Amino acid sequence: MQPQEAAEARPAGLPSQGSADTTSLVTARTLTKRFDDFTAVDGVDFNIERGEAFGFLGPNGAGKTSTMRMIASVSPVTEGELTVLGMDPATQGPQIRARLGVCPQDDTLDTELTVRENLFIYGRYFGISGRELRERIEELLDFTQLTERRDDKVEPLSGGMKRRLVIARALINQPELLILDEPTTGLDPQARHLLWDRLYRLKQQGVTLIITTHYMDEAEQLCDRLVVMDQAKIVAEGSPGALIAKYSTREVVELRFAVGEQSDVVERLDGLAKRIEELPDRILLYTENGDDAAAVIHERGIMPQSIVVRRSTLEDVFLRLTGRRLID
Repeated sequence: MQPQEAAEARPAGLPSQGSADTTSLVTARTLTKRFDDFTAVDGVDFNIERGEAFGFLGPNGAGKTSTMRMIASVSPVTEGELTVLGMDPATQGPQIRARLGVCPQDDTLDTELTVRENLFIYGRYFGISGRELRERIEELLDFTQLTERRDDKVEPLSGGMKRRLVIARALINQPELLILDEPTTGLDPQARHLLWDRLYRLKQQGVTLIITTHYMDEAEQLCDRLVVMDQAKIVAEGSPGALIAKYSTREVVELRFAVGEQSDVVERLDGLAKRIEELPDRILLYTENGDDAAAVIHERGIMPQSIVVRRSTLEDVFLRLTGRRLID
């Protein structure tokens, strides 16, 4: 999307891009959250800069949600320092929350009300006058492509429409910082890509985004920087591209064998890649040139049922850093 298109799509009143203030909107130093004897967040440090999309990745129980709740000023800090929008959540929580937009994982919409009524009632919580609020609602309905459904009840809307409505609701107070918890969970690919487009436009307009997601492709698409959390700590930080370059290789070769054959060929793959990972259903070869590795595999007389050469992704990084254990 070209900058001119983004400007034309900007709902009136949202922060404009190119603000001269480059101060971090969120700063955490040795941030810690405990629940009795359980440490949910263990001394993490990070900065979130104005106008960027910042991601928190990690398996269930890694500490992402607890960190987001502290940033949203709805859960107190146990130890360490946290500054949000230049303020202390411990003493200025209401002022911070007035300048935030929050898109929770659950829709939390009033299904008995119409689309427009949901936005109107939520906007009144911020003390926005009726006339101004109606103007904002029309702009946000257009931005989220819900104009034709403005008078429909929420209940029969599709999952994608409900998520777009939640985002519209989160923008009603023209927030400087938008917090999104699993924004596309449960959506089909078409709805996910439409939401990606809306979020990308918001970033282009200067809104700072904080995102948690289990979709690694989503993090690659949306996040300028991100942290990977595991067992309450930050284990890596950087841009998606930088993390892939540091923790993986340019390409990955996936080999699948017939049942019972895989264990017999692992030793014969020695020296073909920087790292070889054996999984129950396939073998992964991490290499800078997948085609060359595939050619050598054939030269050695190894005949897998299938060979797939692909580029390394953020998912490869995520699994290397956090492991492949299943966490409920």
